[in-house]
Amino acid sequence: MRHGKSGRKLNRSSSHRLAMFRNMVTSLLDHERIYTTHAKAKELRRWADWMITLGKRGDLHARRQALQVIRDKSVVHKLFTDLAQRYQARSGGYTRTVKVGFRVGDGAPLSLIELMTGETVKKKKRKRKPRKAVEAAPPAVEEAVVEEAVAEEAVAEEAVEKKKKKSKPAKKVEAEAPAAEEAVEKKKKKSKAEKKAEAEARAAAEAVEEKAAADEVSEPEPEKVAKTPKKKKAKIEKDKEGDEK
Repeated sequence: MRHGKSGRKLNRSSSHRLAMFRNMVTSLLDHERIYTTHAKAKELRRWADWMITLGKRGDLHARRQALQVIRDKSVVHKLFTDLAQRYQARSGGYTRTVKVGFRVGDGAPLSLIELMTGETVKKKKRKRKPRKAVEAAPPAVEEAVVEEAVAEEAVAEEAVEKKKKKSKPAKKVEAEAPAAEEAVEKKKKKSKAEKKAEAEARAAAEAVEEKAAADEVSEPEPEKVAKTPKKKKAKIEKDKEGDEK
């Protein structure tokens, strides 16, 4: 567990890590920008901010503390003179890091860490314009304005009503047109059905008449069929009487 263990170890011993950051902070304060890996750059910001804070204090004890980390006296002199004056109005954020890509070979992410400029940009506050006091209009003027507004509203309502009345007949005609078309189609359908029914009735009547005529031709007359046997019987009887005599 890492309870109470702050900072990055960077896979180095404490002595190696201390010597490395001493050299790196010395180079950063001397050249004001260096390239390193992203993890080292983020850890180096703490050291740089600490050194610049000592330089802004400017007393003997702060100088001795800075000499314990930075072994180059020329860099310490620059820290307590130039950099201290540059960041006198700034209360923090003395460095910035910018990612610049990946290192060839092991692909480690690289970053540029550099000292910020001493200029501080102050945000301009927008001044609100005072609201103009609305003067109270006299009551007569207010009444006239209200009457004009009422008259305009009445005119607008009349115009809307006229438009509605004009649009109603057109809507009625549009609604009646499909009904009329449907009625015409129904009449056409009825006339076609009536014609078909009449034709079928005529065909049925003609068929009945033809059947009746055929029956009359094929069936013999009943009277003639009944008379012929009587004549023959009479002749036979007469012949028999003649033979007996």
